[in-house]
Amino acid sequence: MAMTITEKILAAHAGRESVSPDELIEVRVDLALANDITAPMAIRVFNELGKDAVFDRQKVALIQDHFVPNKDIASAQQVKLMREFARKHRIRHFFELGETGIEHVILPEKGLVCPGDLVIGADSHTCTYGALGAFSAGMGSTDLGAILATGKTWLKVPATIRLVYEGSLRPWVGGKDLILYTLGLLGVEGAVYKSLEFTGDAVDRLSMSHRFTMANMAVEAGAKNGIFAPDETTSAYMKGRSARPGRYFNSDPDAGYEQEIRIPVDDMEPQVALPHSPDKVKPVSKLDAIPLDQVFLGSCTNGRLEDLREAAGLLKGQKTAAGTRFIVIPGSPFIYKEAIKEGIIEAFLEAGAVIGPPCCGPCLGGHMGILAEGERALSTSNRNFLGRMGHPKSEVYLASPAVAAASAVMGHIASPDAL
Repeated sequence: MAMTITEKILAAHAGRESVSPDELIEVRVDLALANDITAPMAIRVFNELGKDAVFDRQKVALIQDHFVPNKDIASAQQVKLMREFARKHRIRHFFELGETGIEHVILPEKGLVCPGDLVIGADSHTCTYGALGAFSAGMGSTDLGAILATGKTWLKVPATIRLVYEGSLRPWVGGKDLILYTLGLLGVEGAVYKSLEFTGDAVDRLSMSHRFTMANMAVEAGAKNGIFAPDETTSAYMKGRSARPGRYFNSDPDAGYEQEIRIPVDDMEPQVALPHSPDKVKPVSKLDAIPLDQVFLGSCTNGRLEDLREAAGLLKGQKTAAGTRFIVIPGSPFIYKEAIKEGIIEAFLEAGAVIGPPCCGPCLGGHMGILAEGERALSTSNRNFLGRMGHPKSEVYLASPAVAAASAVMGHIASPDAL
């Protein structure tokens, strides 16, 4: 039976020859993930089940990243609970401050996810690992608590929407622009419980960093997962990261898709999502010079070294505009160190940026960049819902690292071509 890449991974983890859309199946999980917000509730559920041990201490990752370094007593208590649980159950992948970073950045970075894996995380952007050709999806903390105990969960097999990106990308256009454009086409409910399969010659040429960005935001269309077929780029990224070889699944040529959407990219320009929804998208040239109080570069969407490198390259010799705050947060300690070695951090500091420790802070209005009433920010993160980064009467625009750098210098939303 012909299957998509998502169906093949699910069938393999269900011990089945094949699966079809809308089937309910039980699957084994290769990695279970929770963070400092979601882990405490999952641990509570696990304890209520009366289990003495997690299903596999090598296959659980507990990442403190949302409110670290801890911003208040409540967040400190949450991390303390995680730490004590990790020690009691000898969880292999619990990262202390100094080792930790944004969960969806450090897990691929450390080779904890391989092509063909099935990963469930108590975080909606767990879909990021689809960039590696893995099936990965977010679930609630209650589900994750049960997974910690059993190593299994149930899933409904999603139907797949095939997205075919054709043509050549213009300068300053990348994965963030492709996914924002796609969200503009689909809408935030256009792919509810579907699989988004990213294909086409334009994305075949994308680096892993850009692919992570696109898979990360599949959930913003309501998708269960987003996925790329693993290829030579994937293989090169995985080299030296994991002792496991992974399984390189591909969709069959005659696989059944619910829908196919072809997206020509030759004339695409940098995209911007306007408040208060990721699907409210316009090309940057169609926007007026919208003044900004803050620019944020970071998050699980665009906090990778390639993102920082692109932005810093635009900033050299430039200064952040008066009246505009520029916050930069590397996604992991490794990225932070590499950015120092390459002179990227110095370029940001020279431009007037503030550098934060690896964490999710400003993206969810957690800390280190809260917006006041009436303030307006441009962010490289993935959500711009009402009140997402602070006051309900603030505004958040989403864009790429290149647009972020240009906007920080200009003090208003601007194309990189403006520099």
